[in-house]
Amino acid sequence: MTTDQQGPSIDMSRLSGNLDRIEALSERLVAALLDKRETPTGLQLPGQDLFLKTASTWMSKLMSDPAKILQQQTAFWSDTLRYAAQETDAAAHDRRFCDPLWEASPYYKMVKAQFMAMQGAMEATLADLQGLQKDEKLRLDYFARAILDLYAPSNFLATNPQALTRAVETEGQSLVDGLENMVRDLEAHDGQFLVSLCDPDAFEVGKDLATTEGTVVFRNRMFELIQYTPRSKTVYGTPLVLFPPWINKFYLLDLKQKNSLIHWIVEQGFTLFVVSWVNPDAQLCDVGVDTYIDEGFLSAIAEVKSICGVKKVNVAGYCIGGTTLALTLALMQKRGDKSVNAATFFTTLTDFSDSGEVGLFLTDDFVAGIEAEVVKTGYLEAVYIARTFSFLRANDLIYRPAIKSYLLGETPPAFDLLFWNGDSTNLPARMAVEYLRGLCQKNQFAQEGFSILGENLHLSDIQVPLCAIACETDHIAPWCSSYQGFKAMGSKDKSFILSESGHVAGIVNPPPRLKYGHYTADNWSDSPEKWLKSASFHQGSWWERWGRWLSSRSGKQIAAREISKKNALAPAPGRYVTDTPKKI
Repeated sequence: MTTDQQGPSIDMSRLSGNLDRIEALSERLVAALLDKRETPTGLQLPGQDLFLKTASTWMSKLMSDPAKILQQQTAFWSDTLRYAAQETDAAAHDRRFCDPLWEASPYYKMVKAQFMAMQGAMEATLADLQGLQKDEKLRLDYFARAILDLYAPSNFLATNPQALTRAVETEGQSLVDGLENMVRDLEAHDGQFLVSLCDPDAFEVGKDLATTEGTVVFRNRMFELIQYTPRSKTVYGTPLVLFPPWINKFYLLDLKQKNSLIHWIVEQGFTLFVVSWVNPDAQLCDVGVDTYIDEGFLSAIAEVKSICGVKKVNVAGYCIGGTTLALTLALMQKRGDKSVNAATFFTTLTDFSDSGEVGLFLTDDFVAGIEAEVVKTGYLEAVYIARTFSFLRANDLIYRPAIKSYLLGETPPAFDLLFWNGDSTNLPARMAVEYLRGLCQKNQFAQEGFSILGENLHLSDIQVPLCAIACETDHIAPWCSSYQGFKAMGSKDKSFILSESGHVAGIVNPPPRLKYGHYTADNWSDSPEKWLKSASFHQGSWWERWGRWLSSRSGKQIAAREISKKNALAPAPGRYVTDTPKKI
């Protein structure tokens, strides 16, 4: 394309060809949508009772105070004019409106003004609603915001100046590329709109990711146990067993070498074992939390003790892996099992009294929808879990990537963390319901006790030395809730570290980057807010601080443990991390 004083010169033959390609792709698009697998209503939206109560509350307000409603409507039109006249810069820092045309063009300026005024009007209306309980109000605010985010003008071709400009500049090529991206995603996900965050062909597990040298030394139906090859002549006597969450693949902790926690731990002279959980299908429908503890945590600990010839091991658990590790430690205490020397929790919730934004999806309407689905299929499919977490950060994980991929025609990036994010796993039917009902909803572990394997377990039962790392902006395991659960544990030897950033970036934070710092404090205040006020801030990653804590509880140095050939089943990362369960 060339330009002159009359404006852009368009290659009409190329434009015509691209329009023909769009027509052909549209046929594939329609076919993919017609073949769409319907998502159960209970897994999509809140129950009708929330909408009915909201409508009833608003109607009551209208009937009792019609002047207030008229006042809000007048304010809406006033705000529209003020936005259009640039009397407010409410959208100045909104990345959705960063293109200069949102200000330079009268049309786009009015579109933005209308949206910002509508957003303000809805927020004002919701703030003024009375008669809703606190949890209902939180849910209503969240889903109202979700609707607003969905209908932002930047999400649509006709009202996105950047997308339209790109289409003209490329003689429609960007629209062809975008439609190809959309059709590819629809065909890959049974007709459901799940935007690819990463180029699906950019990485291969075991070749580009999860490359730290090691060997699968044990396998049962629940997990593979990976022993990592030592990288030092001597190691600490007490081995470390790391339990990742089974809601995701373990290699989040072993992406590229430069940000691999697993590689770093081995380099520090620890004998490291990592559990790689199976990706379950309907054959494991009867697997529960007790199975994960018995055939997972306890089995792994026993195997490591046997392989290393030791009486005690150190353990660490991440997210739900940490939650279940806490249950395991409480059970071991009740049984008099002294196999664990010290334990670490990464972004772990054990007290669910305030589960943050995730709690919006832990109410009866959604959990009932999950129960109905798993009764039918035998497991909770990964797509539902991934989509829920994406909706918690919709602008970052849905709309902005969709704009780049579908409207601008850009190829998804080759980003290791986003590749892992799209590689989620299923959950067994019984385990999913037990976890959601008993731990999340009823909060039994932190209150009356969680009964499992013949014992009633409490947080106070956990007595071994402990270290917990929480993350300041974590939206999955809010740090204040992590703090409260950790504080309630019975151990007298506890260290709490608060990392900057969120659930993933706060953990995958290698020391050389100096990107995120962390907080520490020796006292245990009544509230996490008071703890933070008294805490000291430290530049850089928490990894080295935790390494010192762990090394002081890992015994004397001994000759590095070579991996026995008789235990070797397969090279790391093993089979379970790449297996894809069969659909029923």
